[in-house]
Amino acid sequence: MSLKKLEPLLTDKLTQLQQQGLCKGNEKVITGIKAAVDSFGPRYFLEGYGNSAFLRMNSNSYLGLSTHPQVIKAEAEAAEKFGTGPGAVRFISGTYRPHVELEQKLAKFHGRESAMLFSSAYTTMTGVLPQFISTDTLVVSDALNHNCIINAIRLSQPASKEIYPHANIDALDKILEAYKGRVKRVCVVTDGIFSMRGDYADLDQLNVCCKRHEDAYEQGIISIVDDSHGVGAFGQTGRGTEEYTQGKADILIATLGKAFGVNGGYVVSSSTVIDYLRETSPSYIYSNPVTPAEAAAANAALDIVTCDEGLRLLEKLRVFSVRLRAGLEKLGFETLQGEHPIVPILTRNTEKTTALVAHLLANNILATGLNYPVVPQGEQEIRLQVSAEHTEKDLDYLLAKLAEFK
Repeated sequence: MSLKKLEPLLTDKLTQLQQQGLCKGNEKVITGIKAAVDSFGPRYFLEGYGNSAFLRMNSNSYLGLSTHPQVIKAEAEAAEKFGTGPGAVRFISGTYRPHVELEQKLAKFHGRESAMLFSSAYTTMTGVLPQFISTDTLVVSDALNHNCIINAIRLSQPASKEIYPHANIDALDKILEAYKGRVKRVCVVTDGIFSMRGDYADLDQLNVCCKRHEDAYEQGIISIVDDSHGVGAFGQTGRGTEEYTQGKADILIATLGKAFGVNGGYVVSSSTVIDYLRETSPSYIYSNPVTPAEAAAANAALDIVTCDEGLRLLEKLRVFSVRLRAGLEKLGFETLQGEHPIVPILTRNTEKTTALVAHLLANNILATGLNYPVVPQGEQEIRLQVSAEHTEKDLDYLLAKLAEFK
């Protein structure tokens, strides 16, 4: 046996990806963190960049909880008590007290009967959605949904799949009308916050649309929402897109690895749904959970989000997100309005995107550029992400360097 015949094919594929602009290239390696000083927030050291310290504008840790002393302490103490790993999948002997406590807290946080942990939000979606798809099911998906939803639909093999234009409820309405009498069940699946743009699905209007058609389907219409970028970072108390739009998903999926600053994913819903998933979801049954220490850290993060400190962090995040958008507009950059900490600069040009990312990096700022074909032609952008760890001086520095590029 040998890889000699396969490796040339893999090299050709990598070359094709590079030519198509899809290669991500070498990953930047963080080697350390410089603590906040002189009214600037934390800075990050990268392998190969010497003593240069970088302002991180591309982190999902929206509330800065990954470095919060209370969260770190909770994880360290749980690791001392339970060890570094669960040692088994949950139904064998991998369920620990911190897992159970976290699921109870998450269910309460979202106003649901029950919750269930997975190793990541990606595996949550791919482990949940297929369990509600049969050969009599239509899946309807927003055009800008995350890759985890796209692959979960592929795994599901539904009777039919329809894609509606981004956030277009009228188009969804027409699809639901057209499929009456053709399928028994409909799953409408969408992101809450869309990760490339920071805009959101209007869940209230989506629910109104689904309820209008539900009686025409023998097994009803269910909504499945992935609000990984919303929960903990959006809404007055961090309950995400549901809170902001006053619309509730039948099944809500989210992550512990963004605003909560830890690792793992989860789903919340009725007790019946969660009981069913514990018995049927392969990525839950056959995969280790997050470690007991990670669960304990997430418990601590959730405690912070639901107390006065969390409300202060969320308010700061809203204020800074609005402030950055206003600063970008003043400089003549195109962005999207909103309160979410994903703040895109719409460059609409690959060369400009690449040049701007390079300019920011040269000025010790980490930002993510999104070019065609990762995004549609004409939708190229720089995705900036605000964190509660940032300071006014951080945003002023960022805007000053962007002004130099203009």
